[in-house]
Amino acid sequence: MSKNKVLVIEDDGDMRLGYQILLRAHGYDTAFAGDSMSAMSETRKQQPDVIILDLGLPAGDGFVVLERLRANMNFALIPVIVVSGREVHGNRERALEAGARAYLQKPWNDYELLALVSRFLAQPTRR
Repeated sequence: MSKNKVLVIEDDGDMRLGYQILLRAHGYDTAFAGDSMSAMSETRKQQPDVIILDLGLPAGDGFVVLERLRANMNFALIPVIVVSGREVHGNRERALEAGARAYLQKPWNDYELLALVSRFLAQPTRR
């Protein structure tokens, strides 16, 4: 049986490493995209079970990526957890209205992130 794959779309190398250590330690396979331009190609290539999406990305923000994912029938049902360090009011509501399944403010709690990933993987209609 193959591991569940989590695609992390995050531009910060230290954050990517943190995600990799955390997710792999809990048995998940990980893949990464560093900007909004590579997000869709990595989604196509990796076929992830869950996506963790940072809002602050180069070459277009996370909202652009979320919009593209939801508009593509092959990816529309993949659960997306949006994470952000932005303090802009309304980002949580905007992300959830755009189709994110959850929103976490940075710095997030490891257990909260892992619980969300686990919950979305357990839902039979995730894809």
